[in-house]
Amino acid sequence: MSQLSNILKIGEKAPSFSAVNQHGNLVRLEDFKSNWLILYFYPKDNTPGCTLEAKDFSEYKSKFEALGAKIIGVSPDSQKSHCKFINKYDLSINLLSDVEQEVCEAYRVWQLKKFMGKEYMGVVRSTFLITPDADLAHIWSNVRTKGHAQKVFSKLQELLAVA
Repeated sequence: MSQLSNILKIGEKAPSFSAVNQHGNLVRLEDFKSNWLILYFYPKDNTPGCTLEAKDFSEYKSKFEALGAKIIGVSPDSQKSHCKFINKYDLSINLLSDVEQEVCEAYRVWQLKKFMGKEYMGVVRSTFLITPDADLAHIWSNVRTKGHAQKVFSKLQELLAVA
């Protein structure tokens, strides 16, 4: 199967998921039936781009919540790593531990990557905006972290104005 035919599309149902957050609590897609959900995938705790993205989403958390949206970050890091990351940068968002890459694979962000001539499997930085009905409202792939939270917020405002 080609990679292009394997991509999720706007309007499709969001893949169901369940994973533990930094506190060991099980978090499922079904937990967000009354909310919009910003589900963002990032490669690794404590790296420059991932830190910037997590801090930006934390800054925007109250603005998103005012619009009825929740934010969840997902990476292959452990719960312990997430706790340290959250404490180090005073993050206010929930982070899911996807050590087995099950959520990453469901959202098709676990892909072959290249860096300095080496190929490896890893997370392609991506964000999914999911409606309260669990439909994919918008998808960002190969995200550039600077200003990304603002772009997601603007898209949510735009979609809510149309609704």
